[in-house]
Amino acid sequence: MRVQTIQNFISEDFLLSNDYSQQLYEQVRDLPIIDYHCHLSPQEIAADRQFENITQIWLAGDHYKWRAMRTNGVDEHFITGEASDWEKFLKYAETLPYTLRNPLYHWSHLELKRYFGVDELLTAHNAREIYDHCNQLLAQPDFSTRSLLEKMRVEVVGTTDDPLDDLSHHAALANSDFEVQVLPSFRPDRAIMIDQPGWKTYVSDLEAETFEQLLEKLEERIDYFHDLGCRVSDHGLETLFAINCTRQEAVDIFNRAYQTPGRAMLLPAEVNSFQTHLLVELGKMYHERGWVQQFHLGAIRNNNGRLLRQLGADVGVDSIGDFNHAKGLSFLFDTLDETDQLARTIIYNLNPADNEVFATMIGNFADGRIPGKMQFGSGWWFLDQLDGMTRQMNALSNMGLLSRFVGMLTDSRSFLSYPRHEYFRRLLADLFGRDIEAGKLPPNLDWTGKICRDICYFNAKNYFNFHL
Repeated sequence: MRVQTIQNFISEDFLLSNDYSQQLYEQVRDLPIIDYHCHLSPQEIAADRQFENITQIWLAGDHYKWRAMRTNGVDEHFITGEASDWEKFLKYAETLPYTLRNPLYHWSHLELKRYFGVDELLTAHNAREIYDHCNQLLAQPDFSTRSLLEKMRVEVVGTTDDPLDDLSHHAALANSDFEVQVLPSFRPDRAIMIDQPGWKTYVSDLEAETFEQLLEKLEERIDYFHDLGCRVSDHGLETLFAINCTRQEAVDIFNRAYQTPGRAMLLPAEVNSFQTHLLVELGKMYHERGWVQQFHLGAIRNNNGRLLRQLGADVGVDSIGDFNHAKGLSFLFDTLDETDQLARTIIYNLNPADNEVFATMIGNFADGRIPGKMQFGSGWWFLDQLDGMTRQMNALSNMGLLSRFVGMLTDSRSFLSYPRHEYFRRLLADLFGRDIEAGKLPPNLDWTGKICRDICYFNAKNYFNFHL
């Protein structure tokens, strides 16, 4: 396409402030990607979906972009409403110039450049030209979902799956000639959140009428997931108000919640007790199978009741919470560690004020056998941007070993989100490069380069049992 004379700010040294940074980035730029946690659709990968236009692949389901558009005064009709795909793209093109210093400005232009070769800054003035150009490319076979993953050198896609999912698409992919591993991740939140609407219906669907049956059914599903390559669990919780809970207490709480007509009104202490006991039992199952357990903590979800009723969950009305995490994490991990049943664990923090809490917690349960067994996960959601990721890595550097960090993940629903790994790699290289230039680290690019390569790829490859 015709390239206008607009400054291309995403140059070869984008985010790289000195020669050391540039040399370190050269060592990591072409490494494969292990995306061990995301929300891509296994159905769309199995079907090798071909998207009709860029709105469908770029804007549909992307609550980051929806949130920015609402903030910019765009009517919901052009975000999640009945407007045409072209009209929605145009409204985002009108919004994007107003996202200066928001990570969307970098992400969006990286995505347009890396996938579609667009070197222009997207505005309302060139929106039609860019829209048509991208749509022409999307119609080509090498822009299907599988081709896009291969284009970005993705080795593993870890989807996020409910215990009741049949995983038929994962099975189909495993039996295909597609070289990217698409592996399920076990996310049993709906079984754990006993105080939420729909919990009783959910455990009934699991065919569990007692607490013991709930454990049995979850373990059956864990084994089913394991047979299809799952080696990771994930829990998305506000926090862990962990409380010591006996088996009989958990049974009694389950019975009252399950047998009470309608929705049982449980005390907060009862909810926390039940969740703690169930997480401990699940943690033992994960450990037995050599899994990695993940905890995404700290979000207040679905704050806007009107939009929740109108559009449903996960539409961009979530925010950072201010919870107390330390005692709950300590109790859960210590309970499992007491019997040497603490699995490899990644904890993700959403409130930057808690970075040091998370960074110090993982050091309490290192076992001297597995390098980096306990991980402070990459900045996620509101923190997967330059400042958030920098603060997470600085906290980990100061309180632990950044060198053992398993690095970046997309946590995304978009097939166009993989340039975020480039974004992270450039930031990481510049973090070390700046320290070398300032005399804080020796100018040994062989060793520092090895550390950067480990963080970007090899640590994850060795940490997860994905059989790469």
